[in-house]
Amino acid sequence: MKRLLLIALGILFVFTGCDELDPGEPGLLVPKTVDEDASLPSITVNGTQLHSESFGDPTDPMVVILHGGPGADYRYLLNCQALAGYGYYVVFYDQRGAGLSRREKKSSYSLQLMLDDLTGVISHYRTSADQKVILLGHSWGAMLATAYINQYPIAINGAILGEPGGFVWKDIKEYVSRAQDYGFNSEALNDATYLDQFLTGKRTEQEVLDYKLGLAYAPDTSDENPVGNQGHVPFWRMGAIVNQALFDIGERDKPNWTGNLSSFTTKVLFLYSERNTAYRVGYAEHVSSAYPNADLRRIDRAGHDMLTFSAGWNNSLPIIINYLNELEL
Repeated sequence: MKRLLLIALGILFVFTGCDELDPGEPGLLVPKTVDEDASLPSITVNGTQLHSESFGDPTDPMVVILHGGPGADYRYLLNCQALAGYGYYVVFYDQRGAGLSRREKKSSYSLQLMLDDLTGVISHYRTSADQKVILLGHSWGAMLATAYINQYPIAINGAILGEPGGFVWKDIKEYVSRAQDYGFNSEALNDATYLDQFLTGKRTEQEVLDYKLGLAYAPDTSDENPVGNQGHVPFWRMGAIVNQALFDIGERDKPNWTGNLSSFTTKVLFLYSERNTAYRVGYAEHVSSAYPNADLRRIDRAGHDMLTFSAGWNNSLPIIINYLNELEL
């Protein structure tokens, strides 16, 4: 693999001659964001510009899709637009500083700001005061959904949660440790960090940092990776600054998003996967028990990428539709 990369780099140098490329130039290392490319669909809420789009009848019950990360984007969850064909208004957005949304300074982030952004997205797309809202969150997105429900338990009418890392900081750290347990000598980790020696980035060089964080996700399909993904999960850009900011906030504040969940008595659909060995049924039962009415379901033939590739999505969709129908919205 390394030899092929060196050959490719050599060919690139031959065809570009002696011109030096600036890794800080927008769009060179990772795609341009909405403030750099006006052709991208976007909305302006809560003082920032978010990459966002919607599918379906705007008067139908709204399903807001919350991607993982922190710092990933909704590209890997686009299968969920199929819910529009079942009578739901499906809203996607790249969270603040993530994906194709505008980058922000690290010092500006807070969990409350992320919750306020979600309120802003719902308000932007909502067509009536009585329109029902369901949150569909995956990984970090399921944690964000839970933090929102914990703070605003009467604002949401249903929730679909796919393998949230945890709702208490201790659980989150332990799960992340298990999920990233590749071993320091593994070939997958070596491949992911190989190009790191060629590019360095300061805190002010966010595009370089985003590119390097993307490299860190290269081992996702390795047999040594516990999360059991089927393939490389597609994304536009990994937001390195928001990722680091929110992890730093977690270390500082040690959040616990379970204090008010007992008042959310609506059934919650909680999904975990067959192939994610870091997220066994015992852990799924532990995390989901924070909700008083959780419907725990295993998604067969899938890993943490259960909503991305055909095997996981085809097994997830009927369960999701059945749950939405049970809500009688």
